[in-house]
Amino acid sequence: MAGKSSRRRFLEATAALSGALTSCQRAEGPEEEGPRRIGKPLRAYGERSEFEKSVRALPTTKILEVGQSYTPLAEIYGIITPSALHYERHHSGVPTIDPATHRLLIHGMVERPLIFTMDDLRRLPSVSRVCFIECAGNTHLGYGARDAPTVQLSHGLVSCSEWTGVSLSLLLSEAGVQPGAKWILAEGADAAKMQRSIPLEKAMNDIIVAYGQNGEALRPEQGYPLRLVIPGWEGNVNVKWLRRLKVTDQPYMTRDETAKYTDLMPDGTARQFTFVMEAKSVVTFPSGGQKLRAPGFYEITGLAWSGRGRIERVEISTDGGGTWQDAGLSEPRLPMALTRFRLPWRWDGREAVVQSRATDETGYVQPTHEALVAARGPHYEYHNNCIRPWRVLADGSVTDVAG
Repeated sequence: MAGKSSRRRFLEATAALSGALTSCQRAEGPEEEGPRRIGKPLRAYGERSEFEKSVRALPTTKILEVGQSYTPLAEIYGIITPSALHYERHHSGVPTIDPATHRLLIHGMVERPLIFTMDDLRRLPSVSRVCFIECAGNTHLGYGARDAPTVQLSHGLVSCSEWTGVSLSLLLSEAGVQPGAKWILAEGADAAKMQRSIPLEKAMNDIIVAYGQNGEALRPEQGYPLRLVIPGWEGNVNVKWLRRLKVTDQPYMTRDETAKYTDLMPDGTARQFTFVMEAKSVVTFPSGGQKLRAPGFYEITGLAWSGRGRIERVEISTDGGGTWQDAGLSEPRLPMALTRFRLPWRWDGREAVVQSRATDETGYVQPTHEALVAARGPHYEYHNNCIRPWRVLADGSVTDVAG
């Protein structure tokens, strides 16, 4: 009898499943062939589903040529940012550059000044690397009042891609760097003529002169047809629309390394050339603007990164920093790239404060907001990597802790 009962239950379940499948609405298409609808035809360039709506947040200023867009971190899977959602930051709009006429000049303290066409660069041995780029001003809204309502607006000036191009060290070797050279001035072809000074030691290490991003050519907003990619360093030095590299014996003290991207300290001194983006993490779910449907099981997830190397540990607290648990770190864990972390969590329906802190391979631990203010003063703007908490209210809505 037990066997017949099991068989009867199996048949009943199968019949119910068959009925459910039959009642499911079929996907609509442009044509019908018998009882089925034919799907859409082939497209020369793939596009995302019409049901996906992720977009970059744009600034509220009316002068869109000067500003930035924010990556929707809460809607990103894994660690790679789609090229179309990579954040952008520029000072005078996006130039239109014909790669057939674009040139890269290397001159200054070199034995052989060189001019490269794009074809010249593509003929050279290529390298690819996955790494993040983060604006030094990322999270600046969250430094004082901590009043950015979503993770996109608080942390969305960071993105991670696979970059492809030529090692800068190879180009400099071809030009022959002269003794006494210590710095390089990089210049873009945008209307602002963005310029930044870069130590020669870094230039001979891991900088890429990139023409590719995520398997295709750079997007115009990301520097098409050529840009610098400097793993682990602040976004502003990753000069886009690259057209000139001048080898020098000292930094050039350009606008964006004197009037900007410096930090006034409490004792009246200023920090300058603070290139490295230190260890940082943020919970992307649950985060500001989201809502938990009901008490029960959820997975806390987020992203961590460090300009000093690989992320070794991420801890999560659901009680405002009272206790901490180690999160699981998803592979691959690459140096100077985003790392995905996860932690199972059963929400009991009571108010909770969720936050994360990262530790990189050098042992550096992401600081609290209070620790940064104590060291740098309340008006510090750049390189804010403090812990960011989110408050889960009893109704499931998630807000900024200050909100």
